[in-house]
Amino acid sequence: MDKAQIEIYYCRQCNWMLRAAWLSQELLHTFSEEIAYVALHPDTGGRFEIICNGVQIWERKKEGGFPEAKVLKQRVRDLIDPERNLGHVDRSSPTES
Repeated sequence: MDKAQIEIYYCRQCNWMLRAAWLSQELLHTFSEEIAYVALHPDTGGRFEIICNGVQIWERKKEGGFPEAKVLKQRVRDLIDPERNLGHVDRSSPTES
């Protein structure tokens, strides 16, 4: 299996670089063995878009905001390793076991 290629496009005029960098860190920490790279692409026009292996998995305008790390990890997992259990990330409430 080839390793995942993730691209994050963020609006530099909106100062979203830190958000993009934080989400890339979250993905690299969770999927350290499965990701080839996470590329950050500065852009303009309010763009915040995340693409995994050529598939758009988040687009700020369409989704109505930014992804929570939990949701982003689940979407990446669903593409690169659907059988993987993400532990606490997959739980919907603290009381669930």
